[in-house]
Amino acid sequence: MEGFNLLNKAFDSRVRLGLMSILSVNEWISYKEVKNLLDLTDGNLASHIQALEKINFLEIKKQFIGKKPLTTYRITEIGKNAFKDHVSGLEKLINN
Repeated sequence: MEGFNLLNKAFDSRVRLGLMSILSVNEWISYKEVKNLLDLTDGNLASHIQALEKINFLEIKKQFIGKKPLTTYRITEIGKNAFKDHVSGLEKLINN
């Protein structure tokens, strides 16, 4: 079936699919915001973020605002293209 070749194993998880959806519509987004939007535990979110960072689909920025740490994320160009292809593959499967 047309579309299968565009699907990416990295997005098999609903969490990663949700995370990439959030990243694709935000310039930078904080860990806390992502955690709240996806309603995940710290450990669960951290493992998915680590997996996507490992394949260069997201970028992490750690900084301090006053004395409080702030971790933010954004999608990379590689991640943006891979996600776009994956969504396109899903659309082709749905429309066939």
